[in-house]
Amino acid sequence: MVTVHEGVYRERVSPARGGDSDDLRITYQAAPGEDVVIKGSEEITGWKNLQGDVWTVTLDNAFFGDFNPYCDLIEGHWFEDNDRANHTGAVYLNGDWLDEAVSREDVLNGEGDHPFWFGEVDETSTTLLAQFPGVDPNEELVEINVRQVVFYPEQMGLNYITVRGFTMRHAATPWAPPTQRQMGLVGPNWSKGWIIEDNIISHSMCVGISLGLGATFKEVIGTGIGTIELYHYLLDREMWTKEKIGHHIVRNNRISHCEQAGIAGNCGAVFSLVEGNEISDIHVRMRFAGMEQGGIKLHAGIDVVVRGNCVYRTGHRARGIWLDWMGQGAQILDNLVYDTRAPALYLEVNHGPILVANNIVIGQVALCNRSKGTAYVHNLFVGKCVLGNTTRVTPYMAPHETTIVGDYENWNGDDQFYNNIFAESNGSESVALGSEEVPACAARKAATYDDPEMPTRMEGNLYIRGAMPNDLDSHAAVVDARAPIELSDEEDGIYLRSSLDPSWIQGQKRAVVNTARLGHARVTEMPFEYADGSPVTVDSDYVGNARDASTVVPGPFADFKELKQCVWTRKQQWRAETDRTCKSEHGGVAMFEAVVEPE
Repeated sequence: MVTVHEGVYRERVSPARGGDSDDLRITYQAAPGEDVVIKGSEEITGWKNLQGDVWTVTLDNAFFGDFNPYCDLIEGHWFEDNDRANHTGAVYLNGDWLDEAVSREDVLNGEGDHPFWFGEVDETSTTLLAQFPGVDPNEELVEINVRQVVFYPEQMGLNYITVRGFTMRHAATPWAPPTQRQMGLVGPNWSKGWIIEDNIISHSMCVGISLGLGATFKEVIGTGIGTIELYHYLLDREMWTKEKIGHHIVRNNRISHCEQAGIAGNCGAVFSLVEGNEISDIHVRMRFAGMEQGGIKLHAGIDVVVRGNCVYRTGHRARGIWLDWMGQGAQILDNLVYDTRAPALYLEVNHGPILVANNIVIGQVALCNRSKGTAYVHNLFVGKCVLGNTTRVTPYMAPHETTIVGDYENWNGDDQFYNNIFAESNGSESVALGSEEVPACAARKAATYDDPEMPTRMEGNLYIRGAMPNDLDSHAAVVDARAPIELSDEEDGIYLRSSLDPSWIQGQKRAVVNTARLGHARVTEMPFEYADGSPVTVDSDYVGNARDASTVVPGPFADFKELKQCVWTRKQQWRAETDRTCKSEHGGVAMFEAVVEPE
């Protein structure tokens, strides 16, 4: 065990070896009760005033060693540069990062709603210009990115390492698409059995925690064909197996201020648990964009459990929780997702089974389903729930394995909706999702759910506040009630307030949902079950209370009544962090119908 005492350490931690097993692991931990900060940045002084609030400093390129983030472009598959250069470097004033300007003139002219910096690199030196409104940067804490990562091994295959209790900031991480190397501020670099817990992780240029691809994989094209080629490459060389990869635990971390994703990764998150993390302020600067942005964005999340996380305040391209390709056997349970400008929950080209249960999901688009074989059970969806077919063909696997069995197209079907509450927001505009225009109504797009070979089943759902049922939901309970439903951020956590009237469901019968009732996903022929093959029963609610089998009620709570319920308890050490860096533009109270702007 490596115990680190209080202080600020500016370095990259690259473990030299891993543990031998889950019981014989190597642990890096902050000393209990001590504030241990590891940064990928360096403090910079010697700034000279150029004009007004604009200052400049010139550094010898030798200062950066082999990696200079001010000439390192953000680029890669599925990245959109918006016709401007974006670099992995950053400039920070008292912990808050400035925006990169398009040109030197933008800095000199003082244009923009946030202070700018700009970098110029020649053969010998790097010159930075930055706006420091109203302050002398030599009398404040000014830092710049120097290192790509903070806690990330150079060598792949270092297993069974625990990273616990650190504050880790300021990484010049590269864009991390699913077909190229995926680096994060923290990550195992294609290993097995890491535990990343109780950390504060922030200000990664792209990804906070990466569970994705390592450094030496085959170069492929950035298309669906390239992705499938990559999967077969890994499997043919026995590089992606249950024995070698995944089985990580990522829990109880506070992750914020990452412009691509809080947690991301292709293939490497298999058989992992992502639990109890608070993730916010993802892609909120929106200086660049691409197709890989989200609070949690996982490809090939086989048997992944995403449970009890809180994801909020994400930018216009960043989904809240996004499972993409082969999330077979995944479970999304007991999560709170809100204040997202892209779909809060997005399931793309998976074949199932995926269990989505006991979640509170709020957004302009609460759910976008482009998968099949998914069971939605006892969720609260506030906002639009939309479907989207695609002609893409994606693989499916042997049960609880990484082995590819076959490929199948991704027309909607074979989904199940039991005992959910659907509530409409008060927005009336359409929302663009790719090439689609989706009507502003909840769970409505019935025309795409008519595959006779893979029927969709709906039962026991409740529709309130103007939400309309799908035509297939023949026993829907529809209540014309504008019940207030709101979140409030209070001292000890986030509270849900709602006015649910027991008379809305009086005389209705609902059954507990379990493996026997859910059956199996049609494409994969795999039952809805835990990773060890044991059956699933959704007999407890969002906060762990048991459901009474004789009076099962819709939604994520076992009781159906007017309530004020704490739905996210913030750790004490996160409170100051949240107050300092996460100032809500909604004044601390987020109404479901008001928190999201349309794309």
